[in-house]
Amino acid sequence: MTATAPVPQPSPSVRLSAAPAGYPAPMYPHRATEAQHSERRIRSFQPRRGRMTNAQAGALDRGWEQYGIAIDGSPLSLPELFGGLPVTLEIGFGMGETTAAMAAADPATGILAADVHTPGHGNLLQLLERAGSTNVRPAAGDAVILLRDMLSDASLAGLRVYFADPWPKPKHHKRRLVQPSFLELVLPRLAPGALVHCATDWEPYAEQMLEVLSASPELENLHPEGDGTGWLEPSEHPDGSVPGYAPRPDWRPVTKFERAGIAKGHVVHDLLFRRR
Repeated sequence: MTATAPVPQPSPSVRLSAAPAGYPAPMYPHRATEAQHSERRIRSFQPRRGRMTNAQAGALDRGWEQYGIAIDGSPLSLPELFGGLPVTLEIGFGMGETTAAMAAADPATGILAADVHTPGHGNLLQLLERAGSTNVRPAAGDAVILLRDMLSDASLAGLRVYFADPWPKPKHHKRRLVQPSFLELVLPRLAPGALVHCATDWEPYAEQMLEVLSASPELENLHPEGDGTGWLEPSEHPDGSVPGYAPRPDWRPVTKFERAGIAKGHVVHDLLFRRR
């Protein structure tokens, strides 16, 4: 009897880039359920299918099998994935520069980094490879599915949302990530003492974030009196503080999005809350 030759599988970079267009996130391997395919829900992101560089594709092909996670609804064991490290979820890491810098500065914290931009996954893996960091797991797909279907209660030591799409047009405000419905999904996944850290350069979105987070009795604002964002525009805030906002912590690097916002005259706001 003639043995059947195994069918060669496409590389991770090819499989991530070739995710079905009907599903709004790159999946590798693509194991989303029919329910996830067809669910009708307002999403806070638009999938981008940017071109990967050869370096990004190479990093994906070298590192995805070991470190990458498909957001496909399958439950995750964070203690197993991160060797018992406390884990912070970062939603929307862009090209990964901030994630990689924070991972290198704090190797005792695991970072579960979720995004839908395939070149960003490749770039993050490239940066982690250069730094020798092993405490990050890039996750490809919709963070709502990750939170809702894949993470157990009280499994996260922190949540980071840095410079999420502000959806500035009023008709698009419903697409903003930080909403009461999102917080209802997040809170059960946060362990007591977990740190929630948001940052944005869009003041109306900062106000919405502050309102949403402050409305939860399960969260404590670490800077209720405000000793914060006047560091950017002291002329606008002569007392050096804005109630409810925090100073930019030393551990959060200045991102390219932040620099672009500052160049446009935007005021950057940080919000720091702790799970009671």
